[in-house]
Amino acid sequence: MPIELTIPSVGESITEVQIAEWLKADGDTVKKDENVAVIDSEKTTFELPAPQDGKLKILRQAGETIQVGGVVGQIEADGEPAKSEPAAKKAKEPEKAPAPKKEAPKAAEEKPKAEAKVAEKPSPAPVSKPAARPATEPRASASGGREREVVPMTMLRKTAARRLAEAKQQMAMLTTFNETDVSAVQALRAAHQESFEKRYQVKLGFMSFFVKAVIDGLKQFPQLNAEIRDTDIIYHNYYDIGVAIAGERGLVVPVLRNAERMSFADIEKAIGDFAKRSREGKLKPDELEGGTFTITNGGVFGSLLSTPIINPPQTGILGMHSIQERPVALNGQVVIRPMMYIALTYDHRLVDGREAVLFLRRIKEAIENPARMLIEV
Repeated sequence: MPIELTIPSVGESITEVQIAEWLKADGDTVKKDENVAVIDSEKTTFELPAPQDGKLKILRQAGETIQVGGVVGQIEADGEPAKSEPAAKKAKEPEKAPAPKKEAPKAAEEKPKAEAKVAEKPSPAPVSKPAARPATEPRASASGGREREVVPMTMLRKTAARRLAEAKQQMAMLTTFNETDVSAVQALRAAHQESFEKRYQVKLGFMSFFVKAVIDGLKQFPQLNAEIRDTDIIYHNYYDIGVAIAGERGLVVPVLRNAERMSFADIEKAIGDFAKRSREGKLKPDELEGGTFTITNGGVFGSLLSTPIINPPQTGILGMHSIQERPVALNGQVVIRPMMYIALTYDHRLVDGREAVLFLRRIKEAIENPARMLIEV
């Protein structure tokens, strides 16, 4: 008896998903727990494993939207091939109707070419897939190969687009900038990298320093760790820091829960795990919900400066950028230092310019003098 391949529950707020792609073809032999499909939801992408060994029978195609709990396929446990013959017969049925094909050439011979084209439009016989493809290909090549491809948006992309558009429409967003000398952080990493990695089996990166610096700043300026709900302001006494991660299927923002309680090693391990599971499509929806502030690092792609968009209902987001050696004035002399531009986009409905500028300056000071984060001065 075949076992149904169903869409599992992926979060309380998610009621439907989309089949992004099938990793196996109809009729393929699959093993238990082997991933057979990639599923998109509005919050994350995950892979669907086979519940047992057997032959895969695909019931719903890639691109279709399915309700949670819906059946998308079957696994034939007895090892018999998936029954795809009826579909193949249906595909061949148009070829068994020769009568229309004979009539179409006669109509074309009796009338001039210009009239034949007009006559072909209402005739059902020429409207077959084999005839349509040759008709479109010459037009594409004649126009110099100017072709277009229409691809439906994934549910993740649609949700991100909707939320970002809502943020632009509903928030009074403003961005302020500063720059920070990261030489102190670089020196700390160089001095302790080997022992840190040996002890914790993870490298000491830049992100843990910025997470700590952000928490330090949020403690001083709680408006940036709050949200507007109707006519109320909700202040959070905890620090759930979202870290933006770019994946092949779109941007995701997993959250470091109670980041104020995490050590540098805890932060680096968690971010590394998020990045790995994002590539594998194994992030859970509840790991992407409820952040109070977000950090995004466009510097990993070479971005020098940007104005990040707030992730609602949060009121702030910090943008990190690429590190470049630049000449700066220090103690009356021009010296070369590794500098990074940092940007803070904030919701001006709740955060005033003074608090935003001072918050960003606090980040700068914490990065340039990391010891202050340990003694909280």
